[in-house]
Amino acid sequence: MTSNASDTARFERAPRIETERLIMRGHMPEDLPTCAAIWRDENVVRFIGGRPFTREEVWARILRYAGMWVVMGHGFWAIDEKAGGRMIGEVGIMEARRDIEPSFEGEPEVGWALMPAAHGKGYAAEAVGTALAWADGHLKAPKLVCIISPDNAPSIRLAAKFGFRERARTTYHGAPTIQFERPRQNG
Repeated sequence: MTSNASDTARFERAPRIETERLIMRGHMPEDLPTCAAIWRDENVVRFIGGRPFTREEVWARILRYAGMWVVMGHGFWAIDEKAGGRMIGEVGIMEARRDIEPSFEGEPEVGWALMPAAHGKGYAAEAVGTALAWADGHLKAPKLVCIISPDNAPSIRLAAKFGFRERARTTYHGAPTIQFERPRQNG
């Protein structure tokens, strides 16, 4: 069996990316306690699923993140503060194959979640902007999508800052949801 460069690129781990204040890196098993704390926080999950995640569910997320890089060639990064090195959240691009109407299957989905102690410092914008720049340079998809609760004003503002525009109002798992899309930028 032969392979080409695009095939082998799909079997790589998350690239490490440094910004002015952040390090974006692949998730590791050691991240479970911090990830579990993030996904257990009611302020984080209020607009993402509506309930705290169990440790087992968070472990499955970490494995999904790693698997997404291997299978799809893109995925989620853990976000660390450079100053102090603590993990403050996650950002990335996934193919979730969600049961949602209208469907956006085949269109990469951008997502982010930061612990409340990291809110209000511009970290989300720094991480999302970096993830989008990476996607624009590495993915061939004509557009990216994201879904956000209509009550999550900070995430809606962040999406708008990076060129996401509303494309549909729908429900996902029984909750009101807005689908946004953003055309791929020059890359």
